[in-house]
Amino acid sequence: MAQAPTGARLYVIAYDIPVDKRRTKVHRLLCGYGQWTQYSLFECWLTRRQILELRAKLLPLLDPTDDSVRLYQLCAGCATNVETVGGAAPTEPLIFLA
Repeated sequence: MAQAPTGARLYVIAYDIPVDKRRTKVHRLLCGYGQWTQYSLFECWLTRRQILELRAKLLPLLDPTDDSVRLYQLCAGCATNVETVGGAAPTEPLIFLA
């Protein structure tokens, strides 16, 4: 497993966006921050600065009445205990494109 950037924490980011155009923009943005693991779910190792930057970039892409993006921060112990059934285990990204 690749080493997480210094000070980074694992975030599970899930989104529910009904409009294709907005959903595609959010998906493309998140691809630059982490691993796409399921249709509306990303796993991202992010520093405090990166999470603030990501939130700022997400805001103009969303319609607050229809869209939802949830960011779940996992503690270090929880991150090492991630379990996957029926697919490949999640991995830390090797490259961050922000």
